[in-house]
Amino acid sequence: MIRHAAALVLMATTGAAASMQEAPLAFRIDEGRNLNAFVRQRPVAAHLLLRSGDDPRILVGFPAGNSGVALWFEKTARPVTWRIDRAPQPDRSADAKGRRLNGIVAHVSVDAAELRFRQGLGTSIRVLRDYELLRKAPAEVVAPPTTAPGLHGGGASVTWARDRLDGASGYWLQLIGIDGTVVTQDGLRAGPSGRISLIVMAATGETPLTPIGGGDLLTPAARPDARAADALQFLSYREKFLAGSWRFDTYFGRDTLMSVRLLMPVLQPAAVEAGIGSVLARLSPGGEVAHEEDIGEFAVLRNAKEGRGRVDTPIYDYAMIDDDFMLPSVAEAWLTGRGRARAAQFLSARAANGARNGDLLARNFAWAVGRTAAFAERPGFARLIALKDGRRTGQWRDSEEGLGRGTYPYDVNAVWVPAALRSIARLLPLLARYGTPAERAAIARAGGQAEVWRRAAPALFTTELPNAAARRAITDYARQAGVPAAAALASLGSAPLAFNALSLDAAGRPVPVLHSDDGFALLFTDPDPAALDRSIAAIGRPFPAGLFTDVGMLVANPAFAPAAVQGRFGREAYHGTVVWSWQQAVMAAGIDRQLARRDLPPATRARLTALRTRLWRAIDAAGAVRTSELWSWSYAGGGYRVAPFGASSGDADESNAAQLWSTVFLALRPPAK
Repeated sequence: MIRHAAALVLMATTGAAASMQEAPLAFRIDEGRNLNAFVRQRPVAAHLLLRSGDDPRILVGFPAGNSGVALWFEKTARPVTWRIDRAPQPDRSADAKGRRLNGIVAHVSVDAAELRFRQGLGTSIRVLRDYELLRKAPAEVVAPPTTAPGLHGGGASVTWARDRLDGASGYWLQLIGIDGTVVTQDGLRAGPSGRISLIVMAATGETPLTPIGGGDLLTPAARPDARAADALQFLSYREKFLAGSWRFDTYFGRDTLMSVRLLMPVLQPAAVEAGIGSVLARLSPGGEVAHEEDIGEFAVLRNAKEGRGRVDTPIYDYAMIDDDFMLPSVAEAWLTGRGRARAAQFLSARAANGARNGDLLARNFAWAVGRTAAFAERPGFARLIALKDGRRTGQWRDSEEGLGRGTYPYDVNAVWVPAALRSIARLLPLLARYGTPAERAAIARAGGQAEVWRRAAPALFTTELPNAAARRAITDYARQAGVPAAAALASLGSAPLAFNALSLDAAGRPVPVLHSDDGFALLFTDPDPAALDRSIAAIGRPFPAGLFTDVGMLVANPAFAPAAVQGRFGREAYHGTVVWSWQQAVMAAGIDRQLARRDLPPATRARLTALRTRLWRAIDAAGAVRTSELWSWSYAGGGYRVAPFGASSGDADESNAAQLWSTVFLALRPPAK
């Protein structure tokens, strides 16, 4: 697979020239220490990431096979800064066996006199992700670098290349020194300019996906936002939508469902149905929605480890409990809304697994009704939907501490289940020709169960704190977090503080963390005015009484929880006191939906309108990171400032620059001023 440096320079030139015959999708997103350059022109789709700082890195992620190549350097004595001198261009070539490789070529440089190699890898993004966190990789995916001298005036090169573990065409990364840069087996040294300058060439042999873009993706009704539209386009394919790049360059069920639902008003019908169809094709035999998929070399690794040999048969993860109940509501929104005229055609069409979409929906619906029957028969916390045994994760807050170590999540039980059952009941007439007789009989029970869940489940999460205790908690937490308390205290009034707990523990006790998941209730259910007023008040107060800061709505506020819980929800925690873009979108869409109701009293409508104004002010304040997965904050000089998540050494992980559900503002518009 290794190719000579001089030949590579020629290929880069000819490949780039050929690619200019059709302008590729190409854009940049730079955040914190990361430069992100994206390019897509079938069959090439790639994301180049250069990480600056004292722990530099080059990484190229490919949607094809959820694959990538990366090179980590040893820590530097001082922070270094990368620069992209020539943007990535699509490049098609072949490995040593003549098999097609699809990739990019780019020119980059860094203000370092020397960089020493730590580890180069070409493999699955899942392995690269694990190496980034743990600095460990399976021995069988590690290949030593090889060097080659420059010819015909070209610079020396270093290459990491190998076949995939099952013998298929694999992965390739080559650095070519230019402008006097010295390349050795161990590292790079700057030439006379004092900068290290490189041609970076990266490629994968994994099967390309089929892009959806341009007019095939969005309707003219989409909000003008080039950055969000570019990010969405890069993540959209007929086989599936990608959750985010670089870290999640493949299917995630929850991300697909929520993104399709929020983007539904502006997605082309075929794009909506591609998203829903990708979820249906991956259902378990029992009807559960797949959360994530192991594909490409990660599937080869896992299949071999579990005794099935070195084969790339996909493996699906069904550990999550929220996505199973999202599917009915998303399907209903489409099949009874914009997609009504296409419903019969969609239901009779075959998914990628060969089954009819209508039969697959019936499978999921029957599973949902069966899973929720016990609580409907005799309500009680022990019959709620719990995380699966031995797990601390099971819904979108899928970090180990995201639910405050609770067992029964608020969103699943108070929102998703009652909403799903209601949607199933409404779709019953459309499914008369689908599913087995037993499945249709189960589906017929959905309406009755929905009413019990709607009435009994949300009340189990209601939490109330005396006013004096709430004031003490706010004051103490503000001091600890280094933020002012005055506005938060002023917003509290004299009444007790009431909010919905994040989760219930195994004994049914509320985990008293204030959270953003009430947005789901606004978007998917019809709370009574009292419940709406409680949610509006709890969420809309300034942090640390509520969730609002100058740079966005936080997804969690642990001010009212015990100290041990507070310590696990800081601004460096993945689901702590941080801002997730899509959660703001859910809230915005939910407020719009509630304002469209005609049964709300004027006072509640006024509170919703005020909350919408405050929310959009916060959304607009963080526009520079709007397509990111999440961001953190700092407080100084009397105000909050955006801090890209992953930029701090204390952050639990790294944010994706392009995140599927962070593009959903394309379907949302701020209130008229």
